[in-house]
Amino acid sequence: MSAVAVLLAAGLGTRMRSALPKALHRIAGRPMLNHLIASCEAAFDRVVVVVGPDMEPVAQAAAPHTVVVQSERLGTAHAALQAEAHFGNGDVAVLYADNPLIRPETMRRLLEARQEAGLTLLAMRPPEPGRYGRVILQGDSVQRVVEWTDASPAERAETLCNAGVLCAPAADFARWLHAVEPSAAKGEYYLTDCVALATAEGKRVAAVEAPWEELRGINSRVELAEAEATVQHWLRVAAMEGGATLTAPGTVHLSWDTALASDVTVGPHTVFGPGVTVASGAEIRPFTHLEQCHVGPGAQVGPYARLRPGTVLEENVHIGNFVEVKATRVGAGTKANHLSYLGDTDIGPKTNIGAGTITCNYDGVNKYRTTIGAGVFVGTASVLVAPVRLGDGSFVAAGSVITKDVAPDAMAFGRAQQIDKPGRAAAFRAGKEKA
Repeated sequence: MSAVAVLLAAGLGTRMRSALPKALHRIAGRPMLNHLIASCEAAFDRVVVVVGPDMEPVAQAAAPHTVVVQSERLGTAHAALQAEAHFGNGDVAVLYADNPLIRPETMRRLLEARQEAGLTLLAMRPPEPGRYGRVILQGDSVQRVVEWTDASPAERAETLCNAGVLCAPAADFARWLHAVEPSAAKGEYYLTDCVALATAEGKRVAAVEAPWEELRGINSRVELAEAEATVQHWLRVAAMEGGATLTAPGTVHLSWDTALASDVTVGPHTVFGPGVTVASGAEIRPFTHLEQCHVGPGAQVGPYARLRPGTVLEENVHIGNFVEVKATRVGAGTKANHLSYLGDTDIGPKTNIGAGTITCNYDGVNKYRTTIGAGVFVGTASVLVAPVRLGDGSFVAAGSVITKDVAPDAMAFGRAQQIDKPGRAAAFRAGKEKA
């Protein structure tokens, strides 16, 4: 039988103080909802996402999974019930978009435990249990879940807390959801009431304990930052266990999809945006920023370099300090070591880009490409005004402004001729002093 994950993502995130729906706030460059979806895809057969009205961006983030709308926000049990038509005949688990760090192995344990119980829930032991609902056990079964406000002093002393995630057979879950009564305080229908309904029917309820770091809820910017720190630690550990060297791990910021091959070295204070792959033997030096780019084997990047989207560095490329590269392919062995901007450019192998060189790729209306061939020498402080092509083996003199194509093996001088005026410097200074 199939297992279905129902993800509740209708929350507005009032405590976030944001116009952005809570489920779309990002951790390691990816929305919280998509972190949870990715884990569910590894553990469940189908995923259904419940969104609120007028939450099209959340629905788009959930694609291609089934999306249902909770037209009125009447509580978590009411939200889960909106997905009833998609429960199927197997097990159903209800999870929350603001609990995005649950790992697939924890979800699998939840499903496995369900085979021995009528209902399973996830529980945790947070460092500060605070106002979490407490899970009260009797032997190895859950006797009840009690909200903090209703708990006795002895129950409040219990450290096992409810994370809110439930799993049960589809038919039972649907029956309990229909039976949930609205709360006296707010008139909302709460998912946790299903625990009492299950025990009232004589069903065994089992708690699956998982680390606090996985099950923590995210309801504020502070909690979002704390979750970011947790995920960054996981990503750094995974990168180093995969063979990458992070010389100062705590200062390196990774994205959820950063791919560092073995024998990559990453210096301090490096930031990886989404979509970065780095091949074996490459070195990313300190204070470098990369996003949506590929760094080839043996390449050296930085320090203080920026690789923007669409950049591809081939084998043994050198991109040095204060060099910015965007939408550019740089051929094997090519070097741009100092203070350059290379945008919308194709550069052949074994070319040298002199310090201070820029490609002028934008005329205020349209963008154009620059093509630089193999074995080209571009002198210091050159300006290449696109569209322009430098042929293989060509040579651009320092300080040139190149506006026309340069033929292969030709030497181009695109600068004014130097003129010296003997004695004029002294006369100039004397005139200034008299004034």
